[in-house]
Amino acid sequence: PDDEVLFCGGSLARHAQAGHRVATLILGAGLDARGEASAGQHAALLAAAAEAARRLGAPPPRCLDFADNRFDTVPLLSLIRAIEAFVAETKPAIVYTHHRGDLNVDHRRVHEAVLTACRPLPGATVRRILCGETPSSTEWQAPGERAFRPVVFHDIGAAIGAKVAAMQAYASEIRAFPHPRSAEAIRALAELRGTQSGFAAAEAFELVRAVA
Repeated sequence: PDDEVLFCGGSLARHAQAGHRVATLILGAGLDARGEASAGQHAALLAAAAEAARRLGAPPPRCLDFADNRFDTVPLLSLIRAIEAFVAETKPAIVYTHHRGDLNVDHRRVHEAVLTACRPLPGATVRRILCGETPSSTEWQAPGERAFRPVVFHDIGAAIGAKVAAMQAYASEIRAFPHPRSAEAIRALAELRGTQSGFAAAEAFELVRAVA
């Protein structure tokens, strides 16, 4: 939890504001890598995820329990099947997911699983796959061919407040400035992406596939 806010929260809020149906899948609980977490801590994080979604104008996310920061120990097919089931149920036209070059191993595995689960087969509903940048993961990867190179920019000028408010719902995850997951850094990144695209604030994405 919190990645859905960090890399596409403004876009999700924009979709909700336009009356589009929004569905979010969170594959891992997100605490185990920091040590043994109590049932209360897990419950609090799930409640924070629901509140963050509410602040974006979206319904609560579907949360699964794959082991945090250990997706490389999970059969890829298990991740694919979980995503396929969610896609079959929700029938999305646009899918937002992690970037293939993220430092976080879970993000890289999710990216790979999403591409397989959202293959452009006959009858598939997915028309576009976009990969976003997750502060404190995407920009911390080593430079090279897997660097984040956005070509799609969404105007989130009317949604940046909702994005920051949604991140603030994650009291255990948001950090003080100058951490990349601080409210100030989230706004600064949105403003930077905005200056690159002619908006006051924007979210940037790599386009993996567009089917028209």
